[in-house]
Amino acid sequence: MRTIQRILFPVDMSENSTAAAPFVRAMAQKFNAEIVMLHVLEIPPAYAADWYGYMGLVDADAILDARRNQFQTYLENAFDDLKLERKALEGDPAHAITSYAQDRRVDLIMMPTRGYGVFRRLLLGSVTAKVLHDALCPVWTSVHIEDTPSVSAAPHRIMCAVDLTKSSIISMRFASLLANDFAAKLWLVHAVPGPDAGPEKYFDPDLPAFLESEARQAIEKMMRTAGIEAQLCIGTGDVSHVVQQAALHHEAELLVLGRGHATRTLGPLRTHVHSIIRLSPCPSISV
Repeated sequence: MRTIQRILFPVDMSENSTAAAPFVRAMAQKFNAEIVMLHVLEIPPAYAADWYGYMGLVDADAILDARRNQFQTYLENAFDDLKLERKALEGDPAHAITSYAQDRRVDLIMMPTRGYGVFRRLLLGSVTAKVLHDALCPVWTSVHIEDTPSVSAAPHRIMCAVDLTKSSIISMRFASLLANDFAAKLWLVHAVPGPDAGPEKYFDPDLPAFLESEARQAIEKMMRTAGIEAQLCIGTGDVSHVVQQAALHHEAELLVLGRGHATRTLGPLRTHVHSIIRLSPCPSISV
C-alpha cells in the first residue's frame, strides 16, 4: 500500500501557495497520489467602511464569483500530468480544511505557513496553526523564515525530531517510510536540557552527559521497537534551536516531527511544535 494516496493542497492563491506547488507536485509524483486543490471562500461582510468612515454596500456575490473564476485558472499547468481535482468551498478556512481532510480520508495536507517579515516570522499563520491543532492526518508546512538554504522538492536528506515518549515511534516509522520511498538518508535528532536551564545548573556538572547517555539508550531501544535504522544526533539546549542546528548541519531537506491535537495528550516535544516549524530551515511534516 502506498504511503500517501490523497494530498490536500489548500491555496489562497498567494505567492506562498505558488511556492509550495513544486513540493506538492514532487510528493504526488512519487506516490502517484491524487491532488485535491482546495480554495476556501470567506464570505465578505455586506457593508464595508471607506477611507472616510462611510458604510458602503459590497457586492459579495460578485466578489465570490471573481474568486471562483480566478481559482479555476490558478496554477493552470502546474499539475498537468497528475490526478487533480479542484474544490471551492465557503466558510471558515481552517474548519473547512480539516473537515474536508477528515471526510475525504486525506493522507497528507500540504500548505504554507505564511511567515516572513520582522513580526510575522514570530507567529504561524492563524489558519495553519488551527490546521496543525485539529487535523488528524500529517501536515506538511513550508519554510517559515526567509534566507534559508534552498532545498529539493524531492528530499534526499530527512531528519526526524524525537522525544522519549512512545508516541515518537510513530514519527520514526513515518520518517523511515518516507526515507525508503525517496531513497533518502535519515537522521533522528533529540534535545536534552542544557546546564543553564532551570535548577539543573545547581547540581552535578556531569548531568548533561548523563542525560545524553540515558537518552541515547532510550532512543536506540525505541528504534529497535520501530524496526528502523537511522543516525542519531543529540544536542544540548532549547529544543527548537537544537533541531534547527542539526537540520542545518546535515543539510536536511525535510523535517518530520510529532504533534498532538485536540484529542491526544501532548508530549514534551509537542509543546515545541510551533517554534520548531518557525525555525526549521526546511519544510516540515508534523505527524
